[in-house]
Amino acid sequence: MTNSGPLLLRAQLENWPLAAPFRITGYTWTSLPVLVVSLERDGCVGQGEAAGVYYNGDYPSHMLRRVESIRPTIEAGIDRRSLQLLLPPGGTRNALDCALWDLEAKSSGCSAWQIAGLEEPRPLLTTFTCGADTPEEMGIAARGYPGARAIKLKLTGELLDADRVRAARVARPDVWLGVDANQGFTRASLEQLMPVLVEAHVALIEQPFPVGQEAWLDGLQSPIPIAADESIQGIADIGLLAGRCSVVSIKLDKCGGLTEGLAMARAARDLGLEPMVGNMLGTSLAMAPAYLVGQLCSVVDLDGPLFLRSDRSEAAQFTDGFISYPKTRWGIPDT
Repeated sequence: MTNSGPLLLRAQLENWPLAAPFRITGYTWTSLPVLVVSLERDGCVGQGEAAGVYYNGDYPSHMLRRVESIRPTIEAGIDRRSLQLLLPPGGTRNALDCALWDLEAKSSGCSAWQIAGLEEPRPLLTTFTCGADTPEEMGIAARGYPGARAIKLKLTGELLDADRVRAARVARPDVWLGVDANQGFTRASLEQLMPVLVEAHVALIEQPFPVGQEAWLDGLQSPIPIAADESIQGIADIGLLAGRCSVVSIKLDKCGGLTEGLAMARAARDLGLEPMVGNMLGTSLAMAPAYLVGQLCSVVDLDGPLFLRSDRSEAAQFTDGFISYPKTRWGIPDT
C-alpha cells in the first residue's frame, strides 16, 4: 500500500444477461446485476466488480448507495487497511478493495500477485457448474463441458437429486464430481442420498445444511468431505466450523475482497482445513482477483463468466478444464 492521496471515484451498475436461467436452492438468475467501481489517482485507474450476496440482501443497487454515502471519505484518500475498518464484509467492500489492489499494481510497478506475496500465477483446474434441472438436462449440461475435468452439480434437497447425480455421472464418468446443496438438505435427506453420492464417487459436498443448523454436522458419518460456504462469511467464522467441515469456501463478495480472501486461505491452512475459492457469478473482472486466491486453494470454482451471454474484452481463458488469465490487465502495472 505504497500510494496515498486523493482519489477520483466512479461507480456504476451494470446488468449482464445470462445465456440461460441458472437455478439453485431457492433462487434463479436470468441476468446478473453487478457494481463496478473505478478509483483513479495520478492517471492510474484501478477497477473492481461485485455481485453482492443475494441471500444477505446485499444487492448491487444497495451497494451503489453505500458507496455514494461514503464518497467523501473514499475520495479524500483511503487504503486497503483503512477500508477494512470502514466497511463490513460484503460486496461494497469487495468492489472497493479489488479496485485498490488494481490501482496499487497499476501505479507501483508490481503486479498484484507480487504485492500479495504469491508466486507467479499458474493456470488452475476449475469446476464447471450444472444448475439444478431435470436429470436429463443436467446430463446434457455435463456433456456440454467436453473439456471439463471437474464438474459441480447444484442440488436442492428434492427426491430428484439422486437421479440428477446418477445422470451426471453416466454423462461424465471421467470427471471429479462435487455437489452443492446451497443449504437445501436436511440431515435425513443427506443421509438418504449419501449411498448414491458414494456410488457416484462424489468428491465433495458443499453447504448441505442451512445457516444456523451447523450442529447437524455433529456426528454425521460422511465418507465424503464437507465444505462450508454460506456458513463461513469471513475469517472470523473459520474457527467456528473447524471439526465440522474440512473445506472452507472463500468468495470475495462474502468476505469483502481480495485482502480478506487471501487471509482466509492462509488461516484455513493454518487450522488444517482445505481452502476453496468460489464465486457469486460475475464477469472476468470479478474472477481475476479470485484467481489469485485460487493460487492458494485445493478446490477452484471460477466458472462464473461461462453463464453469461457475453463477457468483458479482457476475458479469462477456459482451456482443457483450466482457467487462466493470459491477457488480463487487472492487477498488472501500467507500462
